[in-house]
Amino acid sequence: MTASSAAPAPSEKGAEVGRRIGVGLMYGLWKPRVLGAWRVPATGPVIYAVNHAHNIDGPMVMGVAPRPTHFLIKKEAFVGPLGRFLTGIGQLPVDRHSADRTAIGQALGVLADGGVLGIFPEGTRGEGDFASLRAGLAYFAVRGGAPIVPVAVLGSTDRPGRLIKALPPLRSRVDVVFGDPFDAGDGSGRRTRKALDEATERIQKQLTAHLENARRLTGR
Repeated sequence: MTASSAAPAPSEKGAEVGRRIGVGLMYGLWKPRVLGAWRVPATGPVIYAVNHAHNIDGPMVMGVAPRPTHFLIKKEAFVGPLGRFLTGIGQLPVDRHSADRTAIGQALGVLADGGVLGIFPEGTRGEGDFASLRAGLAYFAVRGGAPIVPVAVLGSTDRPGRLIKALPPLRSRVDVVFGDPFDAGDGSGRRTRKALDEATERIQKQLTAHLENARRLTGR
């Protein structure tokens, strides 16, 4: 399947609107500390691989990242006004329980257009430690020819807020650490199951090392 055979990729303009909204919300409600954003390539396709321990991790990255981001988000979130809003700001619904050809095509379209794709490689919210990766990240990196930038969000789960328990305390510090970009493939361009499995192993080592370094750097 080629990207052109699926629904068109979301617009960069919509994602930029989302980034600006995220800037206002994230810096208005919390105190983000952003480290290493200069490592993100200024142009060309990029994949952010983000650990996922809290619901604000995605919006936080959208708001502090140097480039507008199109996140793959579970389709269950695309309901009613929220769904229309997420679509309007260039986010991509994905069915986590099947091979979602539309989402795959749209995500590859983002990369083909030189955009930034955001992925939670653990698939669902959990400990946020990159302990269990799905193969989708390797597929997009190899097929889309995009470097991966590891992103560690730390502090979002330290303690619940007093006013809203489901959110971090207002004005608390959340650290977002961007790592060095790296290529997941072995340079051969192979997309066999074995090649993707090997790429996934390489990715996991890189992401785990980045998270450990981010924790040392921030004292988290």
